[in-house]
Amino acid sequence: MPLELRKLVTHTEVLWTEGGRAVPKMSRLMAVAAVLRNPWAGSGFVEDLASEIREVAPELGHLLTEEILKLAGGGGAVEGYGKSAVTGSNGEIEHGSALIHTLRFGNHYRRAVGAKSYLAFTNTRGAPGASIQIPLMHKHDEGMRSHYETVQFSIDDAPGPDEIVVALGASIGGRPHHRIGDRYKDLQEMGDLHG
Repeated sequence: MPLELRKLVTHTEVLWTEGGRAVPKMSRLMAVAAVLRNPWAGSGFVEDLASEIREVAPELGHLLTEEILKLAGGGGAVEGYGKSAVTGSNGEIEHGSALIHTLRFGNHYRRAVGAKSYLAFTNTRGAPGASIQIPLMHKHDEGMRSHYETVQFSIDDAPGPDEIVVALGASIGGRPHHRIGDRYKDLQEMGDLHG
């Protein structure tokens, strides 16, 4: 079953002020989302999802990676990254999970941005207009809390009951006035070096 894409949607936020103060460095959040037919729609309970994963996930990962890199201006510009799937009401959360929780999908993005950390994620079920939330973390270091952000948006007509929205998110810069420290500082202060 090939990728049956209905449309691509992009989302960009550029932050100029936060907390009443000017942002000292560019802070930009972006996302690209594919609205596609659920490859398991109308099939009832499918015991083995592997064949559709192999057919759809690599093409989807390649397409979304190309589009998010266009928004960001290249893989080197991306600092924070993440992924999300929202399955329509006739599908299972497992269907969205199947498409994003495979190296056949995520490795396209990881390699393109030179990442070391895993892709933060959400996978949910929703109706048209459901909130699409993509948690982000730093691509090299999951303990850098400065890059813990969430890209949030919605698509008025998606996902339909037999659709899945699959999205990638990215940030250039972290939260502009971050001042909560990082995970390593907490560990040091608590004397817990194994975390």
